[in-house]
Amino acid sequence: MAADNISGRAAIVGLGATEFSKNSGRTELRLALEATLAALADAGIAPEEVDGFSSYSVDKVPEYEIARLLGAKDVKFFSQVPHGGGAACAPVLHAAMAVATGVARTVVVYRAMNERSWYRFGSGSYGFASTPIFENVNYGWYMPHGFHTPAAWVGMFAQRYMHRYGATSEDFGRISVAVRDFAATNPAAFFHGKPITLADHQASRWICEPLRLLDCCQESDGAVAMVITSAERARDMKQRPVIVKAAAQGISDGQQIMTSLYRDDITGLPEMGLVARQLWQQSGLAPADIQTAVIYDHFTPFVLQQLEEFGFCPRGQAKDFVRAGHHARGGKLPINTHGGQLGEAYIHGMNGIAEGVRQVRGSAVNQVADVRNVLVTAGTGVPTSGLILGAA
Repeated sequence: MAADNISGRAAIVGLGATEFSKNSGRTELRLALEATLAALADAGIAPEEVDGFSSYSVDKVPEYEIARLLGAKDVKFFSQVPHGGGAACAPVLHAAMAVATGVARTVVVYRAMNERSWYRFGSGSYGFASTPIFENVNYGWYMPHGFHTPAAWVGMFAQRYMHRYGATSEDFGRISVAVRDFAATNPAAFFHGKPITLADHQASRWICEPLRLLDCCQESDGAVAMVITSAERARDMKQRPVIVKAAAQGISDGQQIMTSLYRDDITGLPEMGLVARQLWQQSGLAPADIQTAVIYDHFTPFVLQQLEEFGFCPRGQAKDFVRAGHHARGGKLPINTHGGQLGEAYIHGMNGIAEGVRQVRGSAVNQVADVRNVLVTAGTGVPTSGLILGAA
């Protein structure tokens, strides 16, 4: 194994989560502790053994406070990755690098949110004018023209993609229908027992054309945590180890925060393409080696573009991929078998990583047969990240 490649050197050995709701009734710190303690119990590791933490921005739960409440003794590693949901897979990368290099032995990655009951990302009111740092000034070029929310920002990319490749609102709806079908059979999902039809999608109200209500992810309360250690140590752990076969981050030319509208072409996601190339190179795998994928579905149009960036279909042909049902239950690449952020919960992508872990363990509610490798992606339209998880 090459010394400069982390593939196969770290493993996820513990997984924990709270319930997902619209009003948790607890602080985000308490949610984080509940998920972390559950993950440690799942791994069979004592809280005081934790010596590393990693999370990502828009987080209200500092690692030092979790460490104090857990009773962690000597924390040697901690990181927080920027850019919100685009960072979702990056804490696993950071944790894997820490344990592979011996910087830390037991790293917890976590995400806790009251993103429905406490604050809402889609509100369109962010107080940018009172905090004129660069990032906020950048939004000043867009918000006067009506680009106030993530749905509006993504809608511009989606409109151009439809114009270029002939995708339709119904194609976006096929993503919603498939993930809600999985959510309907997942007791942990907010929309458990509530499938939708394509007609339901088409009848849902406009949010920002071409995005309808059922093209947009939920706003959720909840927490997810997992424990990462070396692959060697993982062999003796309580649970079947889930190996980090590849992990990567990516920023591409002309990148901005969900507003990379000055690029020559806005019909693709080049930063996700960069992540894809790294994942395939690190792991030695190819699209045909992936049995199921967790594709970040904050908004349905970007699911199509991610399928193309990873080579599951040629550029512009993701619409044909979903029209054939390849992404749905029984398809050749079932995606978001937990229900995704559209159907299970929006825990900023961390619940998607959890589903990847369950699929490799063989314990998913909607288990895909003979899973050896799972692709997991993070938020799109921003600097992003991704993972390939697999069996030892």
